[in-house]
Amino acid sequence: MSATSDTTETTGGPSLPQRRRLVTEIPGPRSRELMARKSAAVAAGVGSVLPVFARRAGGGVLEDVDGNSFIDFGSGIAVTSVGNSAEAVVRRAAAQLEQFTHTCAMVTPYEGYVEVCEELARLTPGDHAKKSILVNSGAEAVENAVKIARYHTKRQAVVVFDHGYHGRTNLTMALTAKNMPYKHGFGPFAPEVYRVPMAYPYRWLSGAENCAEEAAAQVIEQITKQIGAENTAAIVVEPILGEGGFIVPARGFLPRIAEFAREHGIVFVADEIQSGFCRTGQWFASEDEGLVPDLITTAKGIAGGLPLAAVTGRAEIMDAAHSGGLGGTYGGNPVACAAALGAIETMREQDLPARARRIGDIMLPRLAELAGKYPAIGDVRGRGAMVAVELVKPGTKEPDAAATAKVAAACHAEGLLVLTTGTYGNVVRFLPPLVIGEDLLTEGLDILENAFAAL
Repeated sequence: MSATSDTTETTGGPSLPQRRRLVTEIPGPRSRELMARKSAAVAAGVGSVLPVFARRAGGGVLEDVDGNSFIDFGSGIAVTSVGNSAEAVVRRAAAQLEQFTHTCAMVTPYEGYVEVCEELARLTPGDHAKKSILVNSGAEAVENAVKIARYHTKRQAVVVFDHGYHGRTNLTMALTAKNMPYKHGFGPFAPEVYRVPMAYPYRWLSGAENCAEEAAAQVIEQITKQIGAENTAAIVVEPILGEGGFIVPARGFLPRIAEFAREHGIVFVADEIQSGFCRTGQWFASEDEGLVPDLITTAKGIAGGLPLAAVTGRAEIMDAAHSGGLGGTYGGNPVACAAALGAIETMREQDLPARARRIGDIMLPRLAELAGKYPAIGDVRGRGAMVAVELVKPGTKEPDAAATAKVAAACHAEGLLVLTTGTYGNVVRFLPPLVIGEDLLTEGLDILENAFAAL
């Protein structure tokens, strides 16, 4: 812990000093005061991973109201991939704020909405004709993808996967696998949703080498025998699972499922809300195995921290719904659209796919080294800057959520913001901003190692 506090006022964003600094206990007195106000005014269901209140953020750090600076391995859950208050995001959003903040795209459209849709058509996988709709959140994007698929196919059934996460609305809670905290007590849920196995290599009973083939066969049999391919409107899957534990499906599994969908006229939907926009070392995680989804949902990293989401897909599918059937008052807000164009500009100019790959090249070998030293680490996985470790009781594959919580708490106490995840609550996930400095990245990994050493 630093003995002195740097009281120099500074703005956030790229100009924020890129260093870890602890000047109070965690949380500090000002954060505790604000937490008391939060408890009195904010519904108890809105929890916090780390009970410190942010004042500024930028690059690879987040500063709280007490002057503590944390290394950020969370990016607001993969949202601020370009860094907080990135120059192009601020510049474009500020310029738009001076022009107008809202007209509603369904009342009088504006160029920014069209520009974002044009960028999505260029960036998403496949060279076919594409169109998009813009909405407010990832859950809304997934819900609209299901609506569009049902309208296009004139079918109702939707197939999702074990360990999948797709949102908190009624329909997307039905699509989401994990009960607590996302679904518990909030039912009944939307009907005609069917869950099938995920090709989870670490936990596949007959071994990772059999995972892709066996899991695909099980999925196809369940759809064919229990649902009926002719009744299935959409298969919705995350190319790398997020809340389910950063599970990378066994190689070959997703292409086989996409092929089956194509053979039977089922809309294949890739939920790239967490894995998209350079996070995995490519613009979209689907590209790793050459997947070309019929529809792709995006949010999180799309607009540098402003609320925006999209459904992009084959023009003939996107055009299926009648005029007025898609939309929403705030969907494609002009300021959020401007921010998205700034985020995409930053991703291109700074080659953030390459930055993500470099982060993976640093983190994955170091995490593998830790796994060799600390038997609590059962698996290391991920791609690019979307990586994780799964914790188990040593000598078994029994999930150890308690040890996971201890590791996270130890990191937080030392100024490293990490997130936990997974169906069993036993995964520590890492989502650093793609603009983070390598010195901060290495320092964060040192803190993580100390946390494991103290278990």
